[in-house]
Amino acid sequence: MSEGTGIEGLIRSNLVNLNGYSARKSPETLKGELEVPVEGIIKLDANENPYGCSPKVNQALASCPDLNIYPDAGQAEFRELLAGYTGIGAEHIVAGSGSGDLIDLILRLFVEPGDEVIICAPAFSMFRFSTEMYGGRLIEVPRDKDFAIDVSMVRAAISKRTKIILMDNPNNPAGNITPQKDIQAIVDTGLPVVVDEAYVEFAGRTMVPMVSQYKNLMVLRTFSKWAGLAGLRVGYGIFPPKIADYLVRIKLPYNVNVAALVAVRESLKDLDYLMGNVKAIIAERDRLFGELEKIRFLTPFPSQANFILCSVAGGSASELYQRLRRKGILVRYFDTPLLRDYIRISVGKPEHTDALIAALREIEK
Repeated sequence: MSEGTGIEGLIRSNLVNLNGYSARKSPETLKGELEVPVEGIIKLDANENPYGCSPKVNQALASCPDLNIYPDAGQAEFRELLAGYTGIGAEHIVAGSGSGDLIDLILRLFVEPGDEVIICAPAFSMFRFSTEMYGGRLIEVPRDKDFAIDVSMVRAAISKRTKIILMDNPNNPAGNITPQKDIQAIVDTGLPVVVDEAYVEFAGRTMVPMVSQYKNLMVLRTFSKWAGLAGLRVGYGIFPPKIADYLVRIKLPYNVNVAALVAVRESLKDLDYLMGNVKAIIAERDRLFGELEKIRFLTPFPSQANFILCSVAGGSASELYQRLRRKGILVRYFDTPLLRDYIRISVGKPEHTDALIAALREIEK
């Protein structure tokens, strides 16, 4: 390494200018920046479950005996548990440290530098991050004004360099559903297709039954949203068995930890409790939508997830984000060309909705 070159001369060229994933700040890092104490912050920026995990998870983790032992790299119990939950064979299932881990694994498997990856924009920002990590070229097919997908545009974007198509359903950040027939039409291209169903428990519609009928369809799920396990990073995918075999070969050996396995085991024993929380969030989503419609400078979009996207009149989404932030109410602002006039609001508890709407009405005045 010469003096003039520096360490950057040895780093992979496609990573030198990589900006990284835009993760949300933890409340404790905002101490002193807001008008409220840290414990008064209302966090509606990361689509987390405000009710937390099952009490059974907390109890089991308090007495977990195996923290000194490596987890099973083959994920045998994990895959059997998830097979019981999804109704599809364990040979189709691979678990990861969050669905982001699986997106990374899939692109590691399929994408070489210069390959094209199609997304329907706007979409989950992890799609861009992982594509850039592996030197892929992101092809963004724009959604329409209501954030629906145009299948003909997706097909027209396919080239000889296209390696994979990534979709989120419900879409993040809009929360809308893509009809099954449209997804099937895209899968029928024969290219590998990933459908990220991170919010499926709130939407109630899934492509999982179709996986056994196609050799190129992959569906991703997570325990972060519906089961309140975002902090433990538990995701999984349903794959054609051949793809699942390859992913098991290339993943890090112990990519899902012992505590995560305990949490999944206990969560699946307490589905009534967790689905009760899901129903509460759906009910609050509907109430929040109705209240947001009354705010003159906001236009909320109907959502099948646990968040609501709003356009902000006058192009002042950034200002609105900052004003709410100073009041200790954290929402998601996307400083990107497609979403510069929008904010996304996670669904919280009723008292969180009340505080948010009160703040918005004060700003409206």
